[in-house]
Amino acid sequence: MNYLDWVVLGGTVAFIVLYGVWRTRGAKTMEGYLKGDNAMKWWMIGVSIMATQASAVTFLSTPGQAIEDGMRFLQFYFGLPLAMVIISVTMVPIYYRLKVFTAYEYLETRFDLKTRWLAAILFLLLRGLSAGITLFAPSLILSTLMGWPVPITTLLIGSLVVIYVVTGGSKAVSLTQRQQMTVIMSGMILAGILAFNLLPDNVSFGDSVKIAGKMGKLNLVDLRFSLSDRYNIWSGLIAGTFLFLSYFGTDQSQVARYLGGVSVAESRLGLLFNGLLKIPMQFIILFIGVMVYVFYLFTQPPVFHNGVLKDRAMKTEQGATLQSLESEYNSLYAQKREAVDKLVNAIHEGDESAVNASRDQVKEWQGKEVEIRDSVKATIARAIPRAKTQDRDYIFLNFVLSSLPHGIIGLLMAVMFSAAMSSMAGELSALATTTCMDIYKRSNRVEKAPEHYLKASRWFTVLWAVLAMIFAMLATFAENLIQFVNIVGSLFYGTILGIFLAAFYVKRVQGHAVFWAAIVAEGIVLYCYAATDIAYLLYNLIGCAVVIGLSILLQVVMPATPALKK
Repeated sequence: MNYLDWVVLGGTVAFIVLYGVWRTRGAKTMEGYLKGDNAMKWWMIGVSIMATQASAVTFLSTPGQAIEDGMRFLQFYFGLPLAMVIISVTMVPIYYRLKVFTAYEYLETRFDLKTRWLAAILFLLLRGLSAGITLFAPSLILSTLMGWPVPITTLLIGSLVVIYVVTGGSKAVSLTQRQQMTVIMSGMILAGILAFNLLPDNVSFGDSVKIAGKMGKLNLVDLRFSLSDRYNIWSGLIAGTFLFLSYFGTDQSQVARYLGGVSVAESRLGLLFNGLLKIPMQFIILFIGVMVYVFYLFTQPPVFHNGVLKDRAMKTEQGATLQSLESEYNSLYAQKREAVDKLVNAIHEGDESAVNASRDQVKEWQGKEVEIRDSVKATIARAIPRAKTQDRDYIFLNFVLSSLPHGIIGLLMAVMFSAAMSSMAGELSALATTTCMDIYKRSNRVEKAPEHYLKASRWFTVLWAVLAMIFAMLATFAENLIQFVNIVGSLFYGTILGIFLAAFYVKRVQGHAVFWAAIVAEGIVLYCYAATDIAYLLYNLIGCAVVIGLSILLQVVMPATPALKK
């Protein structure tokens, strides 16, 4: 990066922070701080929901997911539109009628205090972990750019978000997310266009799509059913629906976005807007990853995409081994490039048998590349114990830094920082609201003035920001980040959704039964994660089904008890 890139990046981030502080200065009521004075229109709600969900992990990690595994990750979102319809019809009217600050307030009215606290604590656990992952992604970027330690970059980015969230609360989150989404989508689309423009002149857009298809990267739909396969149409439609019902219907970071709407109708439209646009947005991001994959067929990629880590390993006693592996990799790429050129010529000639033969040759060379890359990762792991050698999350970042023109690099870095800030801001606001309203306020025996809880919410925002920073500094993520975020969510969302669905639809079930059913369900989900190879999307279905089924059985043997009222 040069001075122009830093000006673009710094100017974008500074504008967003200052805009949020200026527009929300003087937020002095709980309604204004936690619900934005219920002033949001439907399109603002939709943009805010998308921005909260689309963290830097999405734009850093999803293209890498497409490069290595193709576009089948898109199936993860197939259940989203159905979930939006169900939430709009069933959950939104109840939340508005009760005039709640958080989704978990309803559970005390329906069940009892301990069930409300259980759901709130499960949410705080999963969202607190997710906030750390959300912060880790841009910290990783800045650490790579500057060569600074991750703790320093984590502290810097976390502090920027805290400034405007503490100042303006939920309203600041929603207002700044409009600017952030504009930067995000314009920057990502531009990256895709530039990736195509960097291809050789004899490779048209149609050629690049055919190449991607022949290499198995346009695998949008997989009709095979498998409990251990994370991404197929069945896991997306069935398990994905349960995940999104829980995420958008019971996760305070999302519920807060549409609780700030002017009316029930505006909130419903905002949810449906998100449901219709999210899949095309993810398609674009994945397709950009595919274009980068095609680009790296014609331009030699590095043997290891985390250049900073590789340079550190080169200075150890393993440096000679790494240098030998890299030389072997360079020689192998030259042979693979010949096969790629043959594939392009075969496509131009329309010779299908030659196309298939060339494709098989390219795949054979790619298999050998993978073997060398695995050897490089193993060597780096020996050189630097406990280092993260999974470099999928660096592929798109490396493409941006090494291949795009200056100014555009700064804009793409601003995209990732904006995404991180928008998502983390929504998470911190939700964590503070839930901690204040569901735990702190409900624990006080003596009611305090609204100003006291407004001040407490601000302090809880700072507290959760500090915890997220600590987690981001200490944690290491073996999997690719976008998968890690979804795995963390799937560990808790099914249980939370089961509690809410029992509350909405199983009228005979009471607090004791659903509380103990939820405890058992969460134990089963954690066991599935630790001891089985069941695809993580199915955890949502398992947790939800166990809560509902077991609570009905327990209610039969448990004596009826009145719900604890406020």
